[in-house]
Amino acid sequence: MKFVDEARIRVEAGDGGNGAIGFRREKYIPFGGPDGGDGGDGGSVYLVATENVNTLVDFRYHSVHRAQRGQNGMGRNCTGGMGDDCRVAVPPGTLVYDSETGEKIGDLTAPGDVLLVAKGGFHGLGNARFKSSTNRAPRKATKGTPGEHRFLNLELKLIADVGLLGMPNAGKSSLIRQVSSAKPKVADYPFTTLHPNLGVVRVDDLRSFVIADIPGVIEGASEGAGLGLQFLKHLSRTRLLLHIVDVEPYESDISPVEAAEKIVAELALWSDDLAKKERWLVLNKIDRLQGDAVDAHCQAIVDALNWTGPVYRISAIKKNGVGGLMFAIMDFLEQSREQPRDEA
Repeated sequence: MKFVDEARIRVEAGDGGNGAIGFRREKYIPFGGPDGGDGGDGGSVYLVATENVNTLVDFRYHSVHRAQRGQNGMGRNCTGGMGDDCRVAVPPGTLVYDSETGEKIGDLTAPGDVLLVAKGGFHGLGNARFKSSTNRAPRKATKGTPGEHRFLNLELKLIADVGLLGMPNAGKSSLIRQVSSAKPKVADYPFTTLHPNLGVVRVDDLRSFVIADIPGVIEGASEGAGLGLQFLKHLSRTRLLLHIVDVEPYESDISPVEAAEKIVAELALWSDDLAKKERWLVLNKIDRLQGDAVDAHCQAIVDALNWTGPVYRISAIKKNGVGGLMFAIMDFLEQSREQPRDEA
């Protein structure tokens, strides 16, 4: 199924029910007085983060969500029933914006989070409410107020511990296939990943983390080129970025160093916070190099980048060095889990 990370919906809360005008009419009681009841409140619209929903694709086919209108009041002081609320299931990680103003309304990050997005109308008052010592037979009732109607923009950010970052064909999909049950497409041409893939990496029976394979980023991604602009925002919630670099690009016009520098430049253009996020350099596809050339070739890349952070050499296809990388990630995450996650 194609991943859909943005949607525009309309939410309509229910109107309040109208108050009733009525008078008590019973045998032997000629002046029973007013008995018109109040209307019922209109239902509200809520967004609810639900664990078994993982995309916004359903909103392409069901974009209008209405709560029930409150019932009108009735005679004999009967109050109208309240309208049923409308509860709309969204995936955890959904940001909600008002379409017209651009105002951020809320952020549903965890399963069970609830956000009121359209409040139901208030009930109208029946004429029984207006009787007094000087007005024994009021013929006045009020209408219920309209419920809120608004358009919302929904934006889904993946919630993962680790994000894979790199140029197309750097080997991100191959890595996530090896370490998790996720099965992204792998082929010998760029842009095989057209939507983010989440995988759970289980290093032992009690320890695991979530890793996200993000579509390849190319030069100009921060301005809309390729697929990068649409998915760079997903990296903002991760605790760690793995910068995957192909040490021996196949039929490529740019060197590994140039490819890595372009990625760093796009990160900085997109977000200063993202550029400063913890990032590890992962030199992939070392199986393409001769045994004696691996150390020299990899060190040359590190030196050219002036890299001072952690460096790992792996072959995602043959699993060389992959296990050690996963355990190192797990240790890093356990040390940082007490710190609050960046919700940018």
